[in-house]
Amino acid sequence: MPVHEISAASDLSTYISSAPQNTLVVLYFQASWARPCIQMAQALELVAESYDASSPTSPIFLSVDAEEVSDLAEEYSISSVPYLVFLKNGHKVDQWGGSDPKRLETTVKLLSGATNTVSAIPSSIPPQQQVSAPASSTAPATTQDAPEEEEDNLPLEARLEKLVNAAPIMLFMKGTPSEPQCGFSRQLVGILREKRVRFGFFNILADEEVRQGLKAYSDWPTYPQLYKSGNLVGGLDIVKEELEANPDFFAEDAASA
Repeated sequence: MPVHEISAASDLSTYISSAPQNTLVVLYFQASWARPCIQMAQALELVAESYDASSPTSPIFLSVDAEEVSDLAEEYSISSVPYLVFLKNGHKVDQWGGSDPKRLETTVKLLSGATNTVSAIPSSIPPQQQVSAPASSTAPATTQDAPEEEEDNLPLEARLEKLVNAAPIMLFMKGTPSEPQCGFSRQLVGILREKRVRFGFFNILADEEVRQGLKAYSDWPTYPQLYKSGNLVGGLDIVKEELEANPDFFAEDAASA
């Protein structure tokens, strides 16, 4: 079986509606910048090739760029890559994240009812890699002078206000500056570092309450979000526009040489 690329949410609907009843659909969310996705893409192709394309009961394998098809990623609440969602008749029957080729093969066999016993995964493919957001406290960290306390028992709105004011420049991102979990966060970190900006950051993947609450608090539905002196600047595109209009936008926030 080939691995089909999904370029729009409507493509998934087409595959689901045209698939025979109870056919397993393997939906693989990935990002081109994430190294674990390279390993998992290889495994996905090997597993797919082990199934007969002419058989109507063979699973359907679909690959989705989580950033390019963000509405589909949002629909399935994808917050890290690689991530797999398994569907039957349009309904989710399993899901998990991480780069685990053997688990992929086992899950597909189990859910599809396949009887083939020869493994498609060579021993040269290494075991699972950790790709989810690093476990951490919910306290914001900064590139310098990190605050050391966070009052978790505060009401959410008060907590969000405390967070956005934790540093003169606060970045709410997917992942951490050293390990961004989305390309937009990675680009924004790169801009701040290029401008030598001292900034605090908060990994919104580590706290679902903050992740969802900040969307309403800021009236901004996506991440990353950048705050300056407690006020929302916006996402990556807005920051780029601000710098085009005023190259010295971050001048007062830059670290001294």
